[in-house]
Amino acid sequence: MLTAHTIKVLQSLDKKKFRQKYNLFLVEGNKIICELFESNFKIKEIFSTDPQKLDRTDVPITHISENELKKISFLQNPKDSVAICYLNEEKKLEDKNIQLVLDGIQDPGNLGTIIRLADWFGIEQIICSEDTVDFYNPKVIMASMGSFTRVNMVYTNLVEYLSKTENINIGTDMDGENIYTFEKPEKINLILGNEGKGMRPETEKLIKKSIMIPRFGKSQSTESLNVSMAAGIILGQLFR
Repeated sequence: MLTAHTIKVLQSLDKKKFRQKYNLFLVEGNKIICELFESNFKIKEIFSTDPQKLDRTDVPITHISENELKKISFLQNPKDSVAICYLNEEKKLEDKNIQLVLDGIQDPGNLGTIIRLADWFGIEQIICSEDTVDFYNPKVIMASMGSFTRVNMVYTNLVEYLSKTENINIGTDMDGENIYTFEKPEKINLILGNEGKGMRPETEKLIKKSIMIPRFGKSQSTESLNVSMAAGIILGQLFR
C-alpha cells in the first residue's frame, strides 16, 4: 500500500523544481518501462498493478491497486505500471554529423515527437536552449515513446554553442533554399525555433544556410507547419 507521503512526492514530479529536488522522474506504461532496462537510466522502484507482466528480479517492484495507480499517474487513463527513475547527469557528447538544435521549444508533445524523430533517423544528440521545455516532463517522456533512452539531451547557452561549433548551422526560412533540392553539408546543426516566435534574433545571426519547405496547396493560405511536422519532413529529405 502506498503511503500518503509517497503519493504526494510522486504527484509533485510533474513540476521541474520537484524533479530536481528529489532527483527523480516518472515513466508510465510497461512498454516504455521495458526500454529503461536496456538504457543507462537507473530505476529506483516500479509500482505495478500486475508485477508478473514485467518479470524482473533486479528492480524493486511494488504491487498496487488500480485506485492507487490513478493517484500517482499523470494520464487520464493510467496504464499498468509507473517507474520512478533517477535523473541522469547531463553529458555533452562531441558534435555529431547531424544534430538537432532547439531554440525555445515549449510544447512537451512537440519535444517528445522531435526526440522520437531523432531516434528514428539515428540522431544521437539534441542541443537545447536553456528555456526549452524540460525533457523529463512526463508529457515529453510519454510522447517520446521510449526514444528518450537513446537520444542525448544537452541544455546550454545556444549563442555560445552555435558560435563555437564546427557544424554548419542551418535554419528554416520561407526565403531559404528548397529542401527538396538542398545539397546537404557533411556536418550540420538543424535549428528549430519556438512554436510561435521562431528563432531568437541572436540565434538567426549565427545561421550559415537557410532552408524552406515549399507549399504545394493551391490556396497557399496555410501560414506554417507544426515544428515537429516540419522536423520530420526536413529530416526525411536530409537522409534521402
